[in-house]
Amino acid sequence: MNLALIVSSGLPEVQWNAFRLANLMLNEEDEVTIFLNGPAVGFRQGDGAEFPLNTLAKTFVLSEGVLLA
Repeated sequence: MNLALIVSSGLPEVQWNAFRLANLMLNEEDEVTIFLNGPAVGFRQGDGAEFPLNTLAKTFVLSEGVLLA
């Protein structure tokens, strides 16, 4: 299955959930693209202990996910 996620929220929790879903779908051998729009482009600023966005994004890209901004 091909899946495209469009994330336009600047809230770290929303971004975290999008990356979690994307990584789950990649584990199921689906093709996943995440398009970051508007405030979501700065997702790295929301990285922290509660929402490890950088780790999830790195896992996503290394698992052959496509990240567009």
